[in-house]
Amino acid sequence: MGFAVMSMTEGAAARVNAIVENSGPEAKGIRVGIKKGGCAGMEYTIDLVTEPNAKDDLIERDGAKVWVEPSAVLYLLGTEMGFEQTTLRSGFTFTNPNQTSACGCGESVELKPADLAALAAQRQSEPAHS
Repeated sequence: MGFAVMSMTEGAAARVNAIVENSGPEAKGIRVGIKKGGCAGMEYTIDLVTEPNAKDDLIERDGAKVWVEPSAVLYLLGTEMGFEQTTLRSGFTFTNPNQTSACGCGESVELKPADLAALAAQRQSEPAHS
């Protein structure tokens, strides 16, 4: 099995499935990316996918499909996508080891590219699964 760019919680998978079910027969999943913006420098983007891009990485859980834009992969390696619903907000959350700071309102973040050498060394030191 290859290395997954991101993972998603059960709650995030359920929300992705609900979005797809409510978006018509053309909807296949969502695409996650990043863009420059906000007071901290970057923002996560989420778009509905009707036509998957062959260059995107695909993450699946419980039938939910999330594609990751190639330009975002280095910034999202090791990220867990969740979903939270509180009295004040509801939306996807990102627990990202590459995040160095966030703005006060939580709408934008500062990200650094993942350290590929450290990731490779970590994977080599992990015990093999049989």
